[in-house]
Amino acid sequence: MIYLDNAATTPVHPDVLKAMLPYLDKQYGNPSGIYEFAEKSKAAIDEVRKIIAGSINAKPEEIYFTSGGTESDNWALIGMAEALKDKGRHIITTAIEHHAVINTCEYLKQRGYDVTYLDVDNEGIINLKNLRDSIRKDTILISIMCANNEVGSIQPIKSIGEIAHRNNICFHTDAVQAYLHTQIDVKKMNIDMMSASSHKFRGAKGCGFLYIRDGIKPAVFMHGGKQESGVRAGTENVHGIVGMGEAVKIGLKNMSKNIVYTRNMRDYLWYRIEHEIPNVMLNGSRYDRLPGNLNVSFLGIEGQSLLVMLDMDGICTSSGSACTAGLGGGSHVLKALGASGDRLKGALRMTLDVQNTMEEMDYVVWRIKENVATLRDNI
Repeated sequence: MIYLDNAATTPVHPDVLKAMLPYLDKQYGNPSGIYEFAEKSKAAIDEVRKIIAGSINAKPEEIYFTSGGTESDNWALIGMAEALKDKGRHIITTAIEHHAVINTCEYLKQRGYDVTYLDVDNEGIINLKNLRDSIRKDTILISIMCANNEVGSIQPIKSIGEIAHRNNICFHTDAVQAYLHTQIDVKKMNIDMMSASSHKFRGAKGCGFLYIRDGIKPAVFMHGGKQESGVRAGTENVHGIVGMGEAVKIGLKNMSKNIVYTRNMRDYLWYRIEHEIPNVMLNGSRYDRLPGNLNVSFLGIEGQSLLVMLDMDGICTSSGSACTAGLGGGSHVLKALGASGDRLKGALRMTLDVQNTMEEMDYVVWRIKENVATLRDNI
């Protein structure tokens, strides 16, 4: 199997699994206990809090553990909307956000909030003037993803944060795809809240975090016990958190090298596709994109048919976000970029990671060429 769907999820790193196992069968104490056995679990998650904080130039007490990116996004948006409802009810986001943000905004609209969805250009990047022009006196939150999950386009986060802070507005970014795949410094980039998910960087599923800058106080999202400083109830996922911490350490150690390796491999894959297969289009920015992301439209075919044929060849790819697979209607992200017709129908997303090889890319190009030719011949 050649796995090219790392934006959907990544395999757990062997060292991450090794770090997690003791907290499943030997060190299983509840961190809320007051005896020594429980204290060891609490100490372990506190250490991870420090590791994550250091990775983004934050303070440990600004890191809150969640079940993943979707919960973090929901908490950031609903929590701030509720906390600031007397100040205003206007939220700004983009038309290409993950559905964890878009559907949460729709939920808030049903409860009396007004949401502005910023358009993007044909590469998936917002216009900063449009952002400035969209700000109103009652704007309470700007939520714009760091990098898109389908086309990999990276937003000008630092500039967005500057605009938000200049207008005394809280800025949240969904960094689920970007964290550990590009450099993030929450202070330099003016980020107030940031979502991340462990399984996107070789940790386990069901674990993530929300960075909340000191002084930002979203409403409590999970009610119950006093875990996470009393603002996110529920017994901590200790083994998942420990594994996430190990994944962060591994990711940080190798990030610069991994970015270069993955980008070179992606560029090689695109070069061969562009020069060897006629009638193809790159979706998203050629340069301002995640290193492992390649989204290509093969004109004149159905992308879903190509996906199935590649699966039969042992190659795992996707046509967009795993969270919307099977819904039909075409990608809302590609539509926002102006795609329609064959470009929309023929899209294929390939997301690479360091476990992939150049030899695999050669096989992938061969199978794509053969399968695209077969599909076009059968039209």
